[in-house]
Amino acid sequence: MKLIRETVEETKFIVEEKLGKGKQYFIEGVFLQSELVNRNGRMYQEKVMDNEVGRYMKEYVEKNKAYGELGHPENPSINLERVSHLIVGLRKEGTNWIGKAKILETPMGMIARGLLDGGANLGVSSRAMGSLKTNNEGIQVVQDDFMLATAADIVADPSAPDAFVRGIMEGKEWAFVDGKFVEKNIDEVKRHVRSASSKNLEEAKIRAFQYFLSKIS
Repeated sequence: MKLIRETVEETKFIVEEKLGKGKQYFIEGVFLQSELVNRNGRMYQEKVMDNEVGRYMKEYVEKNKAYGELGHPENPSINLERVSHLIVGLRKEGTNWIGKAKILETPMGMIARGLLDGGANLGVSSRAMGSLKTNNEGIQVVQDDFMLATAADIVADPSAPDAFVRGIMEGKEWAFVDGKFVEKNIDEVKRHVRSASSKNLEEAKIRAFQYFLSKIS
């Protein structure tokens, strides 16, 4: 699976004031989209997107664990030191998923608040893992192993209409092993296995497996 990041600029900034709680900051807008071809020639089928959003809502949003970071990380894991907001809701409108996220009083959250107070336009970027398959029209279709790491990181306004893709992290593959994303250096592993003699082939395969296990610990 590859790391897939999608950026959306159509978000709005909301400030809510509740008695005894002071100001609460939120961002709201389109977080995820399906059944359209984005600028990177990639498309999410509605069924695939809906199934994964359903899982993400049940396992993360409803349990107050749907975190997002400030910036555009290049790995699928959530770094709690960089968490800036908590995704509190996702609702479907057409083939889009509209999200709402509360800006937290963490160090990164306070930076986001300062940017918003200063009039900055911020967008959101989903981070997910998934396989891609190119169809006859040259469109990269995201497959049903699609798995969200977060529905929204906060990023600088991408200045492009609707959603567009920052791109896939080239040269890296990831596996989901024992509840964790594990980086796989496919080229290196393939080189070792292919160069192994028939006598040492099994040993090379074992070493490759041990390499993956070492990434988990």
